[in-house]
Order: sequence, then C-alpha cells, then structure tokens
Amino acid sequence: MATPEGSVDDIFLPGGRLRLDCFNEAAFRALNEALRLARETHWDSVRSPHVFMGLLAVPDASVRNWSERLQADPSTLLDQFQELFQQPSEEEAVLILSREFLSDNVIRLLRDAYSRARDHGRSKITPVDLLISLFASPYSIVADCFARIGMRADKLIELAQMAEHTSRTEKN
Repeated sequence: MATPEGSVDDIFLPGGRLRLDCFNEAAFRALNEALRLARETHWDSVRSPHVFMGLLAVPDASVRNWSERLQADPSTLLDQFQELFQQPSEEEAVLILSREFLSDNVIRLLRDAYSRARDHGRSKITPVDLLISLFASPYSIVADCFARIGMRADKLIELAQMAEHTSRTEKN
C-alpha cells in the first residue's frame, strides 16, 4: 500500500524531493551514482537497474561482500548492466533525485528499503536495504536478468542477508 504524499513516514518531501535524512551516506552515494548512470545510459528517468548499477559503482562493504559471495566483480557487473541498459541517444536527460524522475518501481523500491530499515531498527536506508529490496520486488528486471543465468532472487537475497550479517558483526 502506498504511503500518502507528504507523510512524515514517507521518503519524499511534499514537493517530491527525496528526504536525505532517510539515507545513510553510502546509500545516498549509490543513489547519486544511479542518477549519473541513468543520464549516461540516456534514460529519461531513474530505473531499478540504475539503482543496482549505482550500488555496484560505489560498493560499500556489504555490497562488496555480497558480490564476493556471488563470485562476481562489482565493476564487471556494472559494465555488463551498463551495456545491457544503454539507450541509443546522444542527449543526456536532465534528472534530479525527485519523485517525478523516478520510475514507479524505483519509488516502490525506495519505500520498501525504508520500511526494511525501520523493521531492522534503523532510521536510515543502507545499500544492503536497497539491494535486498531490489531483489525482493516481484517487478525487478535486475532479478530477471540474474534469473536468466540461473540465479534465483531468493538466493541473491540470502547472499545479501549473509553479507549484511557479516558487515554488522565486523563493526561490533
């Protein structure tokens, strides 16, 4: 169920801008990279593959741990997704981190990640919240891409949860 516009519990401010206080520094960096990559691949909005590419472009410890468990290099995965989602165009779109420039799937993804963070007792979304929410979405094109090579979403989520647990225990 969608959160009412302007709600204190929503990740958007009433004007549509993202509430920056809902993201930790690493997650915010990944979103900025997603925005940059959406422009670079010539899309007119930020889509879920761009969020995934953003996570790969500036991987924090949990995303690096997840990719190691997957036996994949983040930069190689990033290159593959950039190639896969490149649009044929010469123009770069004007995009900002605002609701109007985010696909419905990305809006749902961000809200799910915020809900997951809060369910885990945190007030800020982390990169692993984004990663897990990305694969948990029934509409995830990124999960579909992995499914085509035999990697199911539930396994990707399990690896991300293991990475999250490892990351948390290393901090303590």
